[in-house]
Amino acid sequence: MLKIVKKLALTLALPVLAASSINASEIVIGGKNFTEQQLLTEITTQYLEIKGFDVEKRAGMGSTVLRKAQENGQVDLYWEYTGTSLLNYNKFKSKLNPDEVYQKVKELDAKKGLVWLNASSANNTYALAMRKTDADKAGIQSLSDLADAVNGDAGLKIAVNAEFYARDDGFKPLQKAYGFKMKRKDIKRMDSGLTYTALKEEQVDIALVFATDGRIQAFNFVTLADDKNYFPNYALTPVIRADTLAANPTLEGLLNQLSGMIDDNIMRDLNARVDVLRMPIEQTAKEFLAGVGIQ
Repeated sequence: MLKIVKKLALTLALPVLAASSINASEIVIGGKNFTEQQLLTEITTQYLEIKGFDVEKRAGMGSTVLRKAQENGQVDLYWEYTGTSLLNYNKFKSKLNPDEVYQKVKELDAKKGLVWLNASSANNTYALAMRKTDADKAGIQSLSDLADAVNGDAGLKIAVNAEFYARDDGFKPLQKAYGFKMKRKDIKRMDSGLTYTALKEEQVDIALVFATDGRIQAFNFVTLADDKNYFPNYALTPVIRADTLAANPTLEGLLNQLSGMIDDNIMRDLNARVDVLRMPIEQTAKEFLAGVGIQ
């Protein structure tokens, strides 16, 4: 059993909320096509089934396709990231603090018939990581430290995915914000999952990662502090159609309860079980729920 989940089971004293005895209709739960999202889709599916809901699971969808499916009424509920809605779906570019990001997406998406419930404490934002031994040896703890090292011609190589390299809020403006510029030959573009492997196998010195990825801890990486708060907040939050919630009002309390159980450490641990230990997603979800007293 997960160490953190065991701790939760001992420390969480959450009320048990019962689902309505008569649910208006089947709840369609969507999810994106990567480990964290597949886990949350499965956890939510099992959780709501335990609470008496009739659920259909639609996992493995692309981000834009999933969002459109929810807006069109084909998906009732899924877990979204505040920064993704703000930047990708609402095209809002002004700099906001985490609380402001949440309030802004809640406001903007309400106009589209979507309700943002309570945000979890998990923030799956972008981060740059190094092997811990190398970061300690070089004295690099923050992105400002990294900038100093690059400007000092340390010859560091970085792995980033193609999307982050090209996007308007990606790697080029990050370099501008921190006042450094890496040589083109030192920037390796690859699929997201391969950046972890490249760093682990010492093909590069730095890698773009996602903050709640289980491989960070498993591979003894350290994420560099974003001391200028460049990266937006990506708080993981259940988002539901307003009409679905109106028909099933008990979902708000149930999903807020579930959201309150999720934080960075929990997500890293769950992700590691799947990506590193190769545990089945269904089993991982079941063990998590059992560990917090839901079965």
